[in-house]
Amino acid sequence: MSVDAPVPAHGAGVTFVMPVLNERDYLERAVQTVLQQDVDGPAELVLALGPSSDGTTELARRLADDDPRIRLVDNPQADIPVALNLAIRSARHPTIVRVDAHSELAPGYTRQAIATLDRVRAANVGGVMRADGQTPFQRAVAIAYNSPVGLGGGAYHGGAPEGPAESAYLGVMRREVLEEVGLFDETIRRGEDWELNLRIRQAGYRVWFDPRLAVTYWPRESWRRLARQFFATGTWRGELVRRFGRQNSLRFFAPPALVLAVIASVVLGGVQLTGLVSGIVSAVLSLAHLPLALYVICVLGFSATAGRSLRERGWLVVVLPTMHLAWGVGFLRGLLRGAKDTVDTSRLDRNTPLP
Repeated sequence: MSVDAPVPAHGAGVTFVMPVLNERDYLERAVQTVLQQDVDGPAELVLALGPSSDGTTELARRLADDDPRIRLVDNPQADIPVALNLAIRSARHPTIVRVDAHSELAPGYTRQAIATLDRVRAANVGGVMRADGQTPFQRAVAIAYNSPVGLGGGAYHGGAPEGPAESAYLGVMRREVLEEVGLFDETIRRGEDWELNLRIRQAGYRVWFDPRLAVTYWPRESWRRLARQFFATGTWRGELVRRFGRQNSLRFFAPPALVLAVIASVVLGGVQLTGLVSGIVSAVLSLAHLPLALYVICVLGFSATAGRSLRERGWLVVVLPTMHLAWGVGFLRGLLRGAKDTVDTSRLDRNTPLP
């Protein structure tokens, strides 16, 4: 039986929390969409500043000087869960709105989220991630993000009805519940939101999905950064499977299954080409190529129909396997060896100190 989360007094205020690291190109717009939110009562934005090397910190300080609602906390460790906990601990208000510096809140997002929290007495509510892009590559990544073909059909990628959820994208949360369950686990560098929502649900509270909530997300801008991001994310999902086993959804096992199918097909192809197997035996074993062949057909078909331009279609043929295979290889590594000190380096450059 679920437990009703506490509902603060009307107008008690909202604290937005945002981890920030090397986000100069996106930070100002992200901050603007936060400050433009219509909320009852006082509001503040806490920026948890990692050791950026691209001028982000200087920009954040200028923004804070221009608006007293913005407060800064230092996050020398750079890790996202550490940043979130630092910001939440410094928060002045009972409702916490997590924001990504690579995202933009839709108008009315916070008011709608709080209304939903009050209505269903949930501890956390999230909405739809609407990925977008400024270049053909980034738009191709956005198309993949917005489709079940790309990210496996999680509720916050669109299409699901309102109701209880496994996790919540970003999340609008009751601070009292966060403090009760222990905030974010700082030993988890990726997937920290999923693990926090698992503890929230285990404590009896509701995690809720509301498709009326929308957040624009700007994906990585290059192939190398995308591959790094998905490898790190997959590695940490493998770690979470090690820790929590069956609590993980079956959809997380699709990318590593693809990796194993590729390996099996390559090995079998080598054996067939060298003549170690032939005739009927080779023909029967060729069935092992079928999963990979179907995957290739699916990628080509989706790319041809989903892309809006020839360049987007071409990039989709590259983006989809990159996302799936990088995530799957990372998953197998994390499952077999653990994530250990794996860091998402997709937003770091050579001048950024590793956490």
